Amino acid sequence: MSAVLVTGADLAPQALALLKDHEVIFAGKTPTEDDIVALSGKHNPVAIIVRYSKVGAAAMDAAPALKVVSKHGSGTDTIDKTAARARGIDVVAAVGANAAAVAEQALALLLACAKSVVALDARMHAGHWDKATHKSVELAGRTIGLIGLGAIGLRFARMADALGMRVIGFDPYAQNLPDYVASVDLETIWRESDAISLHCPLTEANARLVDAATLARCKRGLILVNTARGGLVDEQALLSAVRSGQVASAGLDSFAVEPMAAGHPFQGERGFVLSPHIGGVTSDAYVNMGVAAARNVLDVLARA
Repeated sequence: MSAVLVTGADLAPQALALLKDHEVIFAGKTPTEDDIVALSGKHNPVAIIVRYSKVGAAAMDAAPALKVVSKHGSGTDTIDKTAARARGIDVVAAVGANAAAVAEQALALLLACAKSVVALDARMHAGHWDKATHKSVELAGRTIGLIGLGAIGLRFARMADALGMRVIGFDPYAQNLPDYVASVDLETIWRESDAISLHCPLTEANARLVDAATLARCKRGLILVNTARGGLVDEQALLSAVRSGQVASAGLDSFAVEPMAAGHPFQGERGFVLSPHIGGVTSDAYVNMGVAAARNVLDVLARA
């Protein structure tokens, strides 16, 4: 019986049922890259389903039988795709399986920033009543710029349109966009957006796309939402922009280094609404991503 290595501690029962003809090996809750290499050498899996940690050339070389690396989600930046291509190993992703979950998280962060939900909640619990002094941001009529118009970005665009926002987006690969999304260049995103939400993969070309220079070109009082990858944002530049008021608030679900360590400069800082990269972590998405990842494995193995 051939092995499938899962770089996590579990997989949805529906996904396990699809893999019933394979031995499924779990790497545990917080596997390191070295753990993945060791397990690949021990079990020689035909497939790796990636939940946590990275899968690089060393893990691929440790498993001569490896045919496919399947992401339990949509972002494949933790997989060395160049190394996989050189070894004839397919890299596949569960595209769209968590689109609803992540788009909803982006909307939650946008609303939390615009309506000062977290700050007002803390004030209320402390016994204050700020009705006479507080004013929230009304999103209707304002412009939101989306960078990335894949399954998640387009789902979020529909939500923003329903709020009465003007939706503009940049994605060089997007086609057949709905009428309520205006395709624009990046300069227009920076110049015209009242809020920006990131929905693109992390690549070498767009690392730190949001930096001091791009933030300076934005409208003062910008809201920034990131449910994609932390590496898209220069965190020190964002911290400075929030402190100066150039960015009114940032709703972040992903960070340059995860998990976030104690003492991170965003912690305790006004203007930041933070969540621990759980945009795609819902009961429904857990099943959808697991099933899609398993199906992708089986599809590749059937062709091998």
